[in-house]
Parts: sequence; structure tokens; C-alpha cells
Amino acid sequence: MKAWRVEELGQPRDVLRLRDVEELTPSPGHVRVRVRAAAANFADVLLCLGEYQVKPPLPFTPGSELCGEITALGDGVSGFDIGDRVIGVATPEHGGFAESAVMPVSTVFPAPRSLDDAEAAVLTVGYQTAWFALHRRTQLLAGETLLVHAAAGGVGSAAVQLGKAAGATVIGVVGGADKAAYAAELGADVVVDRREQDFVQVVKAVTGGRGADVVFDPVGGDSYTKSTKCIAFEGRILIIGFAGGTIPTPGLNHALVKNYSIIGLHWGLYNTQNSAPVRECHDELTRLADLGVVRPLIGERLGLADVPDGLARLGEGSTVGRLAFMAGE
Repeated sequence: MKAWRVEELGQPRDVLRLRDVEELTPSPGHVRVRVRAAAANFADVLLCLGEYQVKPPLPFTPGSELCGEITALGDGVSGFDIGDRVIGVATPEHGGFAESAVMPVSTVFPAPRSLDDAEAAVLTVGYQTAWFALHRRTQLLAGETLLVHAAAGGVGSAAVQLGKAAGATVIGVVGGADKAAYAAELGADVVVDRREQDFVQVVKAVTGGRGADVVFDPVGGDSYTKSTKCIAFEGRILIIGFAGGTIPTPGLNHALVKNYSIIGLHWGLYNTQNSAPVRECHDELTRLADLGVVRPLIGERLGLADVPDGLARLGEGSTVGRLAFMAGE
């Protein structure tokens, strides 16, 4: 089978090599799938660079999030059959940027019938991260104002749709006209192009000076710092990641005097520390997808040959929406 392999660490365009490798045999508690579509995530870029918290031994195949068809079951696997269409997270060593991948059965879910392969492929990491942030680490309430940074990105776009599904007023922050149009198509009530506007002033204007009740921040850096200037009384700032490259150092005295909370989320820990809510989350996302309330917008559907360039553009911040690589193309 063909698989993109990282044989040395570096930029995706420089280090990814398309190789013919032996067909995978799933170990106990794992399944092998024929990849139907694999999603690009910023974590895959970091894996290539060796900057992600998980560091698989070289060589490895990235592509953490996918939709596939089960072709083999490891010992001890129950609840799934060969031929089942599933979504979930692959192992760090044998990911989805290949014709076949291996997945721990604990991270495998039935693929929603209401979504096509590309849409289903992106429903796990980004949407579950956003759901856990908005409905477990805090409780976003109908009528509240949600400020979403990187609203046209993978996890930000999920937060926009889930915020709207919860009945919140959603303000999306993006960089560029194309991303602004995408965020509006997702359903954001107000879209701020940070290159043209100051989101702090927009938030204050929209809320009558009260500020955002919840801030969803996968960027860090200045996005976090400026968010503290427009956070509401009893507001919550959700720390999702640091795609901007700078980890902020919060002023805890400021959180005290303005009476807001700073809340971290590491979604992956739920798979090892408390997996029951992960299943609950998948069931709820499937329900919302079947109702048509949540439907991932795929910015680009690319072939397997396009993985290095697609990942590189994602890392450079020049993509709009989610990228899905179709293994059969």
C-alpha cells in the first residue's frame, strides 16, 4: 500500500515521502481501515516538525483524523465488523495519509450516515474539542455571546456551528476576506477581519459594552491578551491552543479584579482519563448532524498526492476551511 512517511523531521513539503509499505496488521484492541478520507489538522504539521506533544518514532505516517472502512479486526475488538464505515483517530505511527491506517478501537465511532466521507472525516478532533470546551469545560448558554478566534480554521469553525446550535450570538474573528466569507457561511452572526478591524471594539459595540461571555481561543498571543479587554463579568476564556506561536502569560490579578475564568482544555486526555463523555459527545454530534444543525464545510477536497502541499499551506495559515484528502483520488 502507499503511505506518506516522515523519515526525518522538518517542514511537510521537505520531509514527507510517498512510499510503498507492507499492509498493516492491527494489534490487539485496534482495527485496520481502508482510508476513505483523511482530514488535515495543525497537529499533523507539528508532528512533521517534531513539535507536537506526541512524538512517534521515525518513520511514521501522520493523519490523525479520518473516515474509513474497517478491513481487519485485532484481537479483543468487539462492537464493530469488517465493512463498517467509521470515523475517529488513528495511531500516531500509522495515520490516515495513506491507503490504510490503524485505529485504537477506543477512538473509533460509527460514521454519521448524514455526512459524506470528507465531512465525516473532520467530525472528530475539531468538533469534539469544541463540544468539550463549550459544553463540559464551561456551559455555553442560549443568549450568551461567544467570541471565536480563528473562526475559519478547523476547531474554530466547529465552535462557530456549535455556538449557534446552543443559541449563542457568535462573533468570529478571522484574517482575510476569504476567511470572513467562510465564517459567515458557517453561521457567525458577526465576522471581524482582524486585518481591518479591532475585534475588541466590535465586541463592545455588539454587546453594549458588556463584553463576550465566552472566548474560544485556539490562537494565544495577542488574541488572548486583547480578549481580556472585552471579556464580560463572569466571562470564561477557553484556552484551546497556541496556533499563533506565542504562549501568553496571563495576569491573574486581572482575572481577579474583572471576575472572569481562564479554562484550559486538553481534549485528548479524555480518551485516557475519562472516555465516557467522548461517546456522549459523538452521539450528540451525530444527532446534530442528522438534524442538519451541524454540517462541516470542506474548504478543499484533495487527492492523496496533495498531502505535503496541503499540510504546508495549513501550517502557513493560507488555507480556508477544512482540508480533506480523498485516498482514492
